Amino acid sequence: MGTDFDDEGGAMNDRRDDDLDGENNPDGNAPSADDKDAASGDDFASQFTPAADDADEVSSSKPFTAPLYKPEEPAAPAKPVDKKAEQSELIAATRGAVQVEAQPKKEKKRKEKKPKEKKSKLNAKDKRAEKKERRREKKKNRSFALKTFLFLFSTVMFVGIVGGLGVGGYSALYVYRLSLDMPDYSVLQSYEPDIMTRIHAGDGTLIAEYANERRLFVPIEAVPEYVRGAFISAEDKNFYTHNGVDFRGIARAAVANVNHVLNDTRLEGASTITQQVAKNFLLTSETTIQRKVREALLAMRIEEILTKDDILELYLNQIYLGWRSYGIAAAALNYFNKPLDELTIAEAAYLAVMPKGPENYRPDRERSRASSLARRNYVLNEMVDNGYITEEQAVEARNEELVVFERPAGAQVQEADYFAEEVRRRIASEFGFDALLDGGLSVRTSVDMEYQTIARNALRNGLIAYDQRHGWRGAMAVLEGLEEWPVSLAATQLPRDLAPWRSAVVLEVSDALGTVTIGLSGSTMEEPLVGTIPLSDLEWARIQQDDRISVGPSIEDPSDVLSPGDVIFVEEVEAEIEAVTEIIEGEEVVVSEATTALHWSLRQIPAVNGGIVVMDPHTGRVLAMVGGFSFDASEFNRATQARRQPGSSFKPFVYAAALDAGRTPSDLILDAPFVMPQGEGLPLWRPDNYSDRFYGPSTLRSGVERSRNAMTVRLAQDVGMERVVDIATRFGVVDHMDPYLAYALGAGETTLMRMTAAYSQFVNGGRRVRPIFIDRVQDRYGLTISRSDERVCEECSAEVWEGQAEPQLPDAREEVLDPATAYQVVSILEGVVQRGTGRSLRSVGVPLGGKTGTTNDERDAWFMGISPDLVAGAYVGFDAPYPMGRRETGGRVAAPIVREFLTQTVGTRPPIPFRRPPGIRIVRVNVETGLLAGPGDLNVIEEAFRPGTEPTGESAVIGSEEEDDFRSGSGGLY
Repeated sequence: MGTDFDDEGGAMNDRRDDDLDGENNPDGNAPSADDKDAASGDDFASQFTPAADDADEVSSSKPFTAPLYKPEEPAAPAKPVDKKAEQSELIAATRGAVQVEAQPKKEKKRKEKKPKEKKSKLNAKDKRAEKKERRREKKKNRSFALKTFLFLFSTVMFVGIVGGLGVGGYSALYVYRLSLDMPDYSVLQSYEPDIMTRIHAGDGTLIAEYANERRLFVPIEAVPEYVRGAFISAEDKNFYTHNGVDFRGIARAAVANVNHVLNDTRLEGASTITQQVAKNFLLTSETTIQRKVREALLAMRIEEILTKDDILELYLNQIYLGWRSYGIAAAALNYFNKPLDELTIAEAAYLAVMPKGPENYRPDRERSRASSLARRNYVLNEMVDNGYITEEQAVEARNEELVVFERPAGAQVQEADYFAEEVRRRIASEFGFDALLDGGLSVRTSVDMEYQTIARNALRNGLIAYDQRHGWRGAMAVLEGLEEWPVSLAATQLPRDLAPWRSAVVLEVSDALGTVTIGLSGSTMEEPLVGTIPLSDLEWARIQQDDRISVGPSIEDPSDVLSPGDVIFVEEVEAEIEAVTEIIEGEEVVVSEATTALHWSLRQIPAVNGGIVVMDPHTGRVLAMVGGFSFDASEFNRATQARRQPGSSFKPFVYAAALDAGRTPSDLILDAPFVMPQGEGLPLWRPDNYSDRFYGPSTLRSGVERSRNAMTVRLAQDVGMERVVDIATRFGVVDHMDPYLAYALGAGETTLMRMTAAYSQFVNGGRRVRPIFIDRVQDRYGLTISRSDERVCEECSAEVWEGQAEPQLPDAREEVLDPATAYQVVSILEGVVQRGTGRSLRSVGVPLGGKTGTTNDERDAWFMGISPDLVAGAYVGFDAPYPMGRRETGGRVAAPIVREFLTQTVGTRPPIPFRRPPGIRIVRVNVETGLLAGPGDLNVIEEAFRPGTEPTGESAVIGSEEEDDFRSGSGGLY
């Protein structure tokens, strides 16, 4: 019961194979498991970590690029015999060099064969030790061979640059053959990188990101000069002067590598930024001479078609910088939570370190922190030498502390995780997964983050309140020993989205003091964090019985609830401490003033769950949606995916059908026992009222306000279930419904989202609305490719106001219910709050309406609340339907959730009445009889009527005579 679509996959394999540019990085730029995107299921290590034979590759393969300056030598045709001789000498010399390199390997293999003669005499332990030693020796020999090869190759390259037409001729031939099969480098002129899709709230707040590669494209003009300078200084100081291959750098590296080989230290390379672009975009990462030569050729050709700034733009946006960061803009956000133009010089220098090997400079690892700072300071020195910053700026940057902030993958705002997931599905469904993960879409959603936060807190508080009424289910886990409890507690896997809750372990229980001492998460062995839970915060934790509803005896001591080693959730709360007074010399004296104090309170994740939806009734925009208590604990969305019986919250659609058929709110319906046969062999169907009482003839209005089942069934029978089915289908409550009377009581199944949209159509005057999550989608270039509001407003394009009238947008939405009927239903729903089952919402203090809903055995509890400009619906129930307990109705369980939300939103604003459409007459009537109010009547309301339907005297009572003709039906809710 999870998501409909697969999660976003792993990152693309554009990591740099840095060759010589890697520093102490046998794994190149391959990200570790810690660098995986949270939503990726790919094995990054297996995809990008080089094989053991390639781990110590250090050859730059630069010597063959020297002849590119002189591809044709006039001396070669004049002396063909000498040329062949020279080539033969070169080939022989090259073979000799290869033999020098290969000889130690052959000797090593012969030595390795000797122990095999004694194989049978060695025990298993000796065999493993011998095998391990052989691998170590093999790696050492290979590393030495590769370094020797690089030294010889760099030397030959240097010699080839300064002289030797024979070497140049052979190299030219070699290069020419490789150049015949080159990738199309012109594609770089129309480069479109894979860019993450970003999801924004209605106010622009970033709520989620989805990508294979977390990349933000930024044009070179928007990259600060010191950021460019940091990367150029770290990677290619001669970038603006070479033509793609830095021959001076090659020569310098060749000379320097002589000393490195002799001292067995890290070898230097001279791969340019342009060469890295060629490799990352057009070549593979194989460590061969052929690839290196092609890389150099491509680099020089790229320089012919692109400017230096174009090349630098490609590099800075494509490069992998660790922590799921592709490109400098994404790295700035992921490491420092800053846009690119807000980076400090020190931060820019640190990011410029990362191409050398992100795993070597992880800021979250203490062992690499010192090397990170040293390398950062080296880049700062280079920036000074290259003129990008002053020495004073460098000194200030060196003294700056390295503070990083790792942004989470996926949803950035935990309050909106259910909402973001719903948007992700819709984008993937409409535009495809490739567009979602690589297309760089910018999605502006309808969610209001203030409403979203309030709705999430209201739902959680409501679920916790129900859960605590039904007792304590026990600790999440039990630690065997408490000697190293901070370590054991840190290893406990818990949902991350429960803040401000914290996990804790019970260290000591004192019945004498009435306290529990706890150790808190975040502790270390050196700095343990402890707190106490008073007995007063354990009183709710009566032990839950086997029926999951009833609870055990009252709590007398802390040990009745907790024991040492229990792993629990706690929350820090503020408690009021009353003033203490004493009678001194006949007068009451305040000894201590009233105050507040913080302490810890016991918490548990509710077993019951639910959802809340908040919608703009005029547009259908979903302003808030929460699909459960914890997204980390369960991604199943109870607001959109859970199909449950709405119970009595469906009744307004029955009464809407009656009003639309000509009935009035003052018409009388018989509230008396109702019996119907269900078929041969089945018991009679007897829908009862929740109170188990019947009240005789009552007004149609009271049938909704007091949620009378028998009245509702009789009314549905009177108007015909076909009308009810038609209304329910038009309103979108269901797609299909059989015309059985049981469905009049909410026996059908629907979702909270559908019910909220349906109630919105009462408020907006009967106009169809569809839930809108996405206001607008823009592509990577900022062009709008989809929007929810498709209305055309010709007058809205005026550049200046010249006294013209306000533009009027057309409303072409379908009318699903007559506006007069819709207002009559709204007026009745107001009565539910004023006099009926939703009275708890009167405390909000503004015009509100609503309807409770409870199904058989209290398995589902609903409340649908309406205001003139907001509709809020809440649902509560066990995921596997199970009775919630007697009296756990919609009015007790779900209504407080909606009340808390509305109190903090519309309750803080001036009251607005519900909008009355034309064609409605307001008449004073007696609320009990529905007749016109007399001079002495006290129980009077203002009732809404269509003109000509006002009460004139006594009227017939619907259902007062037994019907001879029974309709078939099944089910039974109250």
